[in-house]
Amino acid sequence: MEQYSNQTFEEARKSNKRAQNRQAMARRVREALLALGGEAHRRAVIEQVARTLGHDVRQIPEDLEAAVIATFEDIWRNEQRRAAYGFHLRFGEGSHRWGVRPDVAAA
Repeated sequence: MEQYSNQTFEEARKSNKRAQNRQAMARRVREALLALGGEAHRRAVIEQVARTLGHDVRQIPEDLEAAVIATFEDIWRNEQRRAAYGFHLRFGEGSHRWGVRPDVAAA
């Protein structure tokens, strides 16, 4: 019984940490888009996020690149979260031209 409750607690803690990491990445993506004028190719957004994290933009870690893309796409697909962060795709789904509405207060 003790082991089960410790395991459940540990899983909940890890889940909470992942959610915090996703929110932090979403804020970084939003800040990068705003710094780039509100709209940019996703490659430029990835480079901007990498730069703010202290990475050399010529050698961006694949996991960071994947995390930035997954974060934007996950939020864009969820209508409530998309509205909260102001993310948009000017040319629709599948577009690599990402945008953010500056008048929206981030979650």
